[in-house]
Order: sequence, then structure tokens, then C-alpha cells
Amino acid sequence: MDVFLPIANMNLSIMLVLGLGGVVGFLSGLFGVGGGFLLSPALMMAGVPPAVATASDTNQIVAASVSGTVAHSRAGNVDFKLGAIILVGGLVGGTLGTDVVRYLRALGNFDFVVKMAYVVMLLAVGALMLRESLAALRKKGQRPGGPKPSRARELANRLPWRMHFPTSGIECSAPALVLLGFIIGVLAALMGVGGGFIMLPVMIYVLGIPTLKAVGTSVFTVVFTAVNVTMAQATVNGTVDVVLAVLLLVGSAVGAQFGALISRRIRGSQLRVLFSLIVLGVMAKMLVELVSKPGALVVLGGGH
Repeated sequence: MDVFLPIANMNLSIMLVLGLGGVVGFLSGLFGVGGGFLLSPALMMAGVPPAVATASDTNQIVAASVSGTVAHSRAGNVDFKLGAIILVGGLVGGTLGTDVVRYLRALGNFDFVVKMAYVVMLLAVGALMLRESLAALRKKGQRPGGPKPSRARELANRLPWRMHFPTSGIECSAPALVLLGFIIGVLAALMGVGGGFIMLPVMIYVLGIPTLKAVGTSVFTVVFTAVNVTMAQATVNGTVDVVLAVLLLVGSAVGAQFGALISRRIRGSQLRVLFSLIVLGVMAKMLVELVSKPGALVVLGGGH
């Protein structure tokens, strides 16, 4: 059974949309990400225009993230204090990112830019996490909290205005957290993501937060980032397809509960391996589609 999507101006299977929402919601609860980095490419592959796909799935991210936050908070895996500081920068970045989207659409370069951004970011994140997580599985004596300290973490520890976060068991510079949130907010608007697929590796490898705490805190921050971007995209760019967003929301809210439940039964290093493989798989699929359609490069000339 198909449903007409008014903003996307196309018909799409209801079961397909509900299924995509459910799968992405499950992954959101499992990994602490909004799921947009998977859902936006999936919607584009189904024929939804990139501008509509990236704007509409942020609404779905809200539902998945709220559901995941509730489940993770019950297990004590959400650092609300740390997440609130990140959100200060995230809300500003999301608003600015929406203006960037409007500018790129006016130039006619948005489709190409967003797809290339996905390929680059997914490759970097997936490769980093896969290398570290495989090394962690080979080392029997690794600390249970997460990977060993990195140079990036040592640099972060030297920054001023440090605060203590007892839930995560770390100390970190407040301005650095605000900057992280700002970057996540811009990405959320540009790529139609909650930013969790970038935030999660940063929390684990740079901030040194244990994997399960990072998952819970990440999904909490994604809630507000996604709400901000959804409202901005709807009012400024008019690219949020309400019919598509509601169907995705229904499926994702259910899937997130199951994902959060299963995440408690998997070791942190195993979670990171699974996450990195999924990221790299989506990246490979998008890269193949991008290079196999030379016509997509025409937009570099101005969108004609």
C-alpha cells in the first residue's frame, strides 16, 4: 500500500517507510545515534529528494532519541549535565546550519554537497572506530571503560574552564564541549542527522567516556538538536514532509526501545565494531551510487 508524500511529490510504500523508521530507531537505541546518517541515505535511495530526506528524517530522529533516552536513563547511562553543555553550542550550530542549507539550495549545489559530505564523514568515522575496536578485541587486558587515552584526549584535558562530570567519570573543558555541540548542530542541519554518529566517537575517544555512558548521553543530546533543526527546516526551507515524518516517527519510537534493551547485553568493544561496520557499509553504497551517476556532477556548474 502506497502513500502520497506532498512535499516530496511522490508515492512511497507505507510498510517501507515504517520499516525504515523501525530499523533506524533500533540502531538509535543500540548505538546512541539519531540514525539520520543511515535514514537520509536510505530515503535518497528510495527516490526521496535529498533536501526533503535530510529535513524530514530529523523529525524521526526526535522520536527515536526520546525513546532511547528514556530507556538509557533508567539504566543510569545518561550524563544530563554534560549533555546540557553540549546542547548550548548545538542549538546555535543547528540554526546557522539551516541558513547554510538555504544558501546551497539557492546555488543548486545542495544534492552533490550533502552526498559528498556523507561519504567523507562516514569513511572517517567508520575507519577510525573499526581500527580501534578490532584492536580492543585483540587486547584481553584493556580497561573496561573504553579505549586507552589518545593524544586528542590529552589535548582536551589541558583546555581551561574544566568541569567535573561524575556520571561519566571525567573532567572536561566547558568551552570545548560547547564547540563540539556547535559542530554537531551544523552537521545536523546540513546532513539531516542528529549528530550522534560524530558525537559518539568523540565522546569515546576524545573525552574518554565509557561506551555505554557515551551512548546514553549522545542520544539525549540528539533529542534537542533534532528538534531545533526540524523546526528551522520547516519554517525557513519548507522541506519537512509531515506525512513522511509521522510514519518514520511511529516506526522509530518502537525500534529504539528494543535497541536500548539489547545494548546492555553487548560489550562496549563489540558495539563499536558493529557500529563501524554499518557506517562503512552505508558509505560504500553511497559512494557507488555517486560515482555511477556522472550526471550528478553537473550541479557543480551551478545547478542547471
